[in-house]
Amino acid sequence: MDDLQFGTRNKRGDWAPNEPAGTAPLFSFPPRPLAVLKWLPSYFLPYNLLFALTAVVWWRYVLPDVETMKTLSVGWILRLFLVNCAALLVFFGAFELRLYILKAQGNRFKYNGKWPSEQKNKAFFFENQNIDNMLRTFGTGMPIWTAIEVAILYAYANGYVPWLTVTEHPVYLFLLALVVPIIHETHFFLLHRAIHWGPLYKWVHSVHHNSVNPSPWSSLSMHPVEQLGYLGVAVWHLIIPSNPLLALYQLHYAGFGAIPGHVGFDKVELTEDKSVDSHAYIHYLHHKHFEVNYGDGLIPFDLWFGTFHDGSKEAAARMDARYEKKKARANAAAAK
Repeated sequence: MDDLQFGTRNKRGDWAPNEPAGTAPLFSFPPRPLAVLKWLPSYFLPYNLLFALTAVVWWRYVLPDVETMKTLSVGWILRLFLVNCAALLVFFGAFELRLYILKAQGNRFKYNGKWPSEQKNKAFFFENQNIDNMLRTFGTGMPIWTAIEVAILYAYANGYVPWLTVTEHPVYLFLLALVVPIIHETHFFLLHRAIHWGPLYKWVHSVHHNSVNPSPWSSLSMHPVEQLGYLGVAVWHLIIPSNPLLALYQLHYAGFGAIPGHVGFDKVELTEDKSVDSHAYIHYLHHKHFEVNYGDGLIPFDLWFGTFHDGSKEAAARMDARYEKKKARANAAAAK
């Protein structure tokens, strides 16, 4: 595919789409029903449906029976941990292999013209972004992922929280399944905004932002505190009446679903004339500019709070003006 039909590339080799990024029309006012209908398939495909199906597969083939989950035993927990690691290695690794190792589509649709492997940085273990990102993902991310998963399943199995069944609550659980992405977006925005507060950013979130030029393994490369907060979105299903399968879906949506925003490419080519949109541009701009796009655009939180950046020159000017005001306030405070 010719990426220059869809965007432009600057002298540094950075690519940007022609169309500015936009938020989903779901919460537009006044309502835009036709736009919502047109957008609706992308709410499910390809990612949301995939993550929901993985939850079903885990429930059917990976998890033990409920009686076994009533007891915290090494056997089933270790098996779950190994399956989670293997699945993530395959899923994230497929993007890494095709886009960054084989470079099957070159730099077509790649936002940052440089490759992480070409950039040594002392902020990373061994000065290597990929090694650092993988060590953080599998060293702390996957144990935390599995610990949250085990805690939720243990709580449901022992009756510590209500377990709503599909037979008794089909409509409610169906609607709850539909809003799993909305729960994620709300949780993510609030958490993300909080960890950009000075001390938390310095000690926690800066680890993730070391990957200014994100690639697939950057997706879950975080400080353990951030990993716990981010993957902990599934704990909401212990607070609201729910079902363990939906809690599993929520966890997979966060874990496996971290990759679209970090893949580093706007489109992943499937054939010479077909591709899948990554929907990564909004979050890429966050990694590039730091103090914009705290959400992913499903709910227009950033528009409401004045931190949205759509990639346009106008948005850049608004961002710069906001930075200048912030700098002026800091200078005034220091002068007192």
